[in-house]
Amino acid sequence: MPMIYFFWNKNSLIRRVLHVAVGVSICILALIPATSCYNEKFTTDSTDTLAITIDTLTFDTVLTEVSTVTRYFKVFNPHDASLRISEIKITGSQASFFTLNVDGYTGESIKDIEIRPDDSIYVFVDAVIDPDQPVSISPFILEAEVEFLTNGSTQSVTLIAWGQNANYIPGPDQPNRISLLTCDFGEVTWDDPRPYVLYGTLLIDSCNLILPPGTRLYVHGGIANNQIGIYNEGLIYTLPDGKLTVNGTLDKPVIIHDDRIEPDHEGVWAGIRIGPESGPHRFSYMHLSNAIAGITADSASSVEIDHSIVSFTSGPGFFGRHAQANISNTLFYENNGQSVALTFGGQYDLAYCTMASFGNDAEALFMNNYYCSDPLCSEGALVNNLEASVRNCILVGSSTDEVWMIDAASQQGGFFNVSMQDNMVVVDELLDEDNFPEFFETICSGCFEYAFGDTLFVDMAKNDYHLDTMSIAIMKGKPISTIADDLDNKPRDPVAPDLGCYEFQE
Repeated sequence: MPMIYFFWNKNSLIRRVLHVAVGVSICILALIPATSCYNEKFTTDSTDTLAITIDTLTFDTVLTEVSTVTRYFKVFNPHDASLRISEIKITGSQASFFTLNVDGYTGESIKDIEIRPDDSIYVFVDAVIDPDQPVSISPFILEAEVEFLTNGSTQSVTLIAWGQNANYIPGPDQPNRISLLTCDFGEVTWDDPRPYVLYGTLLIDSCNLILPPGTRLYVHGGIANNQIGIYNEGLIYTLPDGKLTVNGTLDKPVIIHDDRIEPDHEGVWAGIRIGPESGPHRFSYMHLSNAIAGITADSASSVEIDHSIVSFTSGPGFFGRHAQANISNTLFYENNGQSVALTFGGQYDLAYCTMASFGNDAEALFMNNYYCSDPLCSEGALVNNLEASVRNCILVGSSTDEVWMIDAASQQGGFFNVSMQDNMVVVDELLDEDNFPEFFETICSGCFEYAFGDTLFVDMAKNDYHLDTMSIAIMKGKPISTIADDLDNKPRDPVAPDLGCYEFQE
């Protein structure tokens, strides 16, 4: 088990012993009890706190076998009076990996540790890591805090250790949580059989990062506060000359997931952000989950997604902003925002996609052609042309409108070119007079309406979005010459294919 040791500063200890010895001599000469000769003054001001040398203690662990790693930091009393630390304890869900030893005392909580003026203590931390334990017992990243309570004020030092044998980015000896990947416009392939664990932010520039079949990339989320600003970390970001290529297969998909072990929770890491003017990027046979926003494609970027699953996001599964994207044979589900949001115009082609946004009020598909610098558009809207094609898709959920569109240039015309054919949709207020009353006549030809309770999927409670034997989506599509298979690599019917990412199989 990890151990934390607190030792008095050696020089401080010597001074204290000498001071006490001199005091005792004087008391003997004066025939006065020793206890009355020294009156130590303690500050109780809540603003008088500890001076701690670091805010995070990271362990340089090499996880090939069970190992013990020791790190330390120093705690100062910078005040003119003594400080009494009321309590020192280790907190957090993974606190069991760390035990506390203060001046020879051990336990979950140690109380009443005193530091004299301008003195200090050392804090030693021992971490025992067994990388052969399963992730359910020893997660990839072990995180806890040493908490100090002094004069009613709480201070803490974060403890970070690696719990599994993996490729950590950045490495455990690099405390900077912003990593830059560059390779002089070449390629870097992450093909190690061990998983990759991103702790912080990965910037890709002048390089094509390739994730081959079977790659597992786990991302640690949280709040970052660094030179970039304050934001949700666990971010993968491509600069204009950066590229990301995901080359999974049916049998060996590329897994991009957060590093938490709880199943089916909403997103905690920031997601993949395709920066302006970058690309082309390719995501094939990828399973991405538990991000805040799955994939965000910014202005003038280029993205292709096929045979992929994007799930359990706390925001949109895919968010496009004046970008270019082709998405096919892809499943979006358990997205707490829109499954797909296409904003500020751009060029998009969606084919054979299933977007199932049940359990929230967000639309499965949202499209607009404008951007406002403030929520009320008080300074007016910037308009970009939207070119969008949506074919053979399932757009369903628990909202009364699972398709929502806004044309900010309706009076001008020519900036909103949306074509939808042979889709399963849910619409209500979208058909109002001031919205798109001729939606089925002029925009969504050959489309079918889904009513809650219609037989559609095998079992949504088990996240099985294959088509049921009685599904109303069977044989409702039209062939698309460039797409001959489904998400499972099964052939599409050449005459009357099914809607959505899965073709029904007998």
